[in-house]
Amino acid sequence: MASLSSSFIYRLGTFLFLVRIRIASAQLSPAFYNSTCPNVLSTIRAAVNTAVANEARMGASLLRLHFHDCFVNGCDASILLDDNSTFTGEKTAAPNNNSVRGFDVIDTIKTQVETLCPGVVSCADILAVAARDSVVALGGPSWTVQLGRRDSTSASFSAVVNNIPAPTLNLSGLITSFSNKGLTANEMVALSGSHTIGQARCTSFRTRIYNETNILSTFAATRRANCPFSGGDNNLAPLDATSPTTFDNAYFTNLINQRGLLHSDQQLFSGGSTNSQVNTYASNSGTFTTDFANAMVKMGNLSPLTGTSGQIRTNCRRAN
Repeated sequence: MASLSSSFIYRLGTFLFLVRIRIASAQLSPAFYNSTCPNVLSTIRAAVNTAVANEARMGASLLRLHFHDCFVNGCDASILLDDNSTFTGEKTAAPNNNSVRGFDVIDTIKTQVETLCPGVVSCADILAVAARDSVVALGGPSWTVQLGRRDSTSASFSAVVNNIPAPTLNLSGLITSFSNKGLTANEMVALSGSHTIGQARCTSFRTRIYNETNILSTFAATRRANCPFSGGDNNLAPLDATSPTTFDNAYFTNLINQRGLLHSDQQLFSGGSTNSQVNTYASNSGTFTTDFANAMVKMGNLSPLTGTSGQIRTNCRRAN
């Protein structure tokens, strides 16, 4: 029998991956808690609004927690698990260490929800709803969150390194990273628009501001003032210097003006296949927010645990 071609095997693997997503997604429903915990959405929204009012950056942090959770073995709240004697979790892996934050806010929400409806609402669903509410709190779009995820009982340090796209990736690497999750290049650009809020550490953009040429000179000089060539690794700069605490489309205008902070940001407008989409989003905020919301729904459906898989963790930091 002739051997199967590598292209056929790739297409078959992609097909099976998408089938698994569709099967799992079919078990999620926006009405999942309507009878078991009818006030859960308003409870989460109030807690998120309080957290973002206290610190606008927290909105971006909660959104990023959901993204980093879903890209590592699916949307299962594995990112929230502390290390234990059985495994080293995701929190200290390079893409997350000294970077992801907002765990205390999720703890607060979980405590409130457990008081409201003990043992009913998963940490994974809390992450998904908190991400949506964070975007809304900062002036961005809303979307209907599918619910019914369950929580994992383990986490993987190595899976973080292998799955979270690095800020040093070129366009082809970004497209591949998102394609591996069943997300298109267009959805990758839309989701990258989350960088309209939040901040990045100096260590993530130092090489760009000192060595790259497709960067506005005055912008690079401004960033160098707080990101020295050596030291200051944890000094912060806004991903969108125009409106860092407002969810809008200024991020894309910045890319056109060569003011992308990360190498991976500017790659979206560097003469490649995504230039036209960046132009569209920069000139039409409605198109961007619609595409972003749709992409968030799709990302939130990445390999969720449903049915009898996983558990409803009482404490998001550890398995029951």
